[in-house]
Amino acid sequence: MNEIVVIIGGGIAGMEAAAQLLKLGHSPIIIEKSDRLGGHVGKWNMLFPDLTPAKKVVDELADSCRDANIFLNTEISSLNRLKDRYNLMLSNGISISTKYILFATGFNMFPAQKKEEYGYGIYDHVVTNADLEHWMNGNADKRMDTSGMKTIGFVHCVGSRDEKARNPQCSKVCCITAIKQAIELKNMYPDAQIYCFYMDLRLFGKKFEDFYTKAQRDHGIHFIRGRVSEVSEAMDGRLVVKAEDTLIGKPLKVSVDLLVLMAGMACNPDSEKIASQIALPIDTDGFLKSSDNIIHITSSAKKGVFYAGACTGPKTVPETLAEARSAALDIHTAIIKER
Repeated sequence: MNEIVVIIGGGIAGMEAAAQLLKLGHSPIIIEKSDRLGGHVGKWNMLFPDLTPAKKVVDELADSCRDANIFLNTEISSLNRLKDRYNLMLSNGISISTKYILFATGFNMFPAQKKEEYGYGIYDHVVTNADLEHWMNGNADKRMDTSGMKTIGFVHCVGSRDEKARNPQCSKVCCITAIKQAIELKNMYPDAQIYCFYMDLRLFGKKFEDFYTKAQRDHGIHFIRGRVSEVSEAMDGRLVVKAEDTLIGKPLKVSVDLLVLMAGMACNPDSEKIASQIALPIDTDGFLKSSDNIIHITSSAKKGVFYAGACTGPKTVPETLAEARSAALDIHTAIIKER
């Protein structure tokens, strides 16, 4: 019953699906365009809400799929369907024929520079959530002035729930990520004042509300409901954040030493590029379109093509892993039916 299953993407969804397919007796092939497995999670430092080291999660998943055939630094040069099989030509010159493909192509971080009013790439000391995690992982960043971390601001929903940015969906993880990072910075700089500017706090996951309560009660982090309208730089190099506190109906201005922009999840253009070669439908938000959004989330409109993780929309780590397991089982079921 052993079947070759091509998995496009070596992030946590691709690795978990490969691990499950191996257990089910199949031969998964992971195709990853970067030089390592792990995707976005592999670049993170800690994961909410338990502050679990991201490296621990990625290493465990990588170990579980080590028997899969893995191609790193490899892209899909072409993809087509002939009769009942899909033919892939890889950038390394290898061709693969298979009946089953799993898209685990993930997402892209929203490019924060598109929101010019926040000053990313213009002012010193404006970083994104991804930049902050990179720095927390021990990498140097000249924008992080550790000698002057007295006041820190977080801006939620940068590029999410934003019609002008053509990214209307909620990215799901930005609110809780801001809280996690605010707590981490408070632990590093106990005397710092930290402000989170938010539209609405969407804390739907297990222990998320507890994490939010802890941020206020135990760490004194300030939450201000209101969208930031403008960020400017003062003569002393500090950033001036202008916003409106919609709870009290008054404008406010806060000077900060560091501003962290919570860039959301956007669709991965590589997903659409590959999907277009076999006419897979794209949803209105730019992500790949599942057969439906209730029962057949991991299925596509094309026979033999499946999805897992954030290629179909923003997902948390537990959701992504659950979808990967579901997709692997769906592929296994499809293989059995074909026998």
